[in-house]
Amino acid sequence: MSQQPKSSSKTNQRINENIIGPDVRLIDVTGKMIGVISLEEALRQAREADLDLVEIASDPRPPVCKIMNYGKFLYTQSKQQRLHKAKQKKVELKVLRIGFKIEPHDLEVKLKQAYKFLDQGHKVKFDMYLRGREKAFAEQAGIKMKNILSNLPDTIRFDQELKRSPQGFSAILAKKI
Repeated sequence: MSQQPKSSSKTNQRINENIIGPDVRLIDVTGKMIGVISLEEALRQAREADLDLVEIASDPRPPVCKIMNYGKFLYTQSKQQRLHKAKQKKVELKVLRIGFKIEPHDLEVKLKQAYKFLDQGHKVKFDMYLRGREKAFAEQAGIKMKNILSNLPDTIRFDQELKRSPQGFSAILAKKI
């Protein structure tokens, strides 16, 4: 039986002498259900196999325990977590700034860029910044931004509707699932 800390802070599982209760539902090394036996008998069987008695589920009465190599169990669990984390999709917010006086071709380039980001699974924030005297034409800028956003395909949804800010207008887009 290897010497282990009382309970792992990462897994919050009790092992060996830290298991609470007079009886446990025991699973042996091969995964076969032994049944309900006393805690002392389960610990004795674990010591004979030179392994640890690990509490798998503490909620049921009696708790479910398994005879296993605890170090190997922690290693495989951390390996699975790393693998799961690597497979997760990281969604970023891509920001595209357009000006009040943007030309049609430049707008097409920005829209193509936005579609590319959306196809990759990212969210896109369209910002129309108004500088200096352009702020006096905020109403026309809002209309222009609404026209741009209304011509988007049906596969795109709004995560955040068109919103007015002191610097201009912004909207967050995402791809419909």
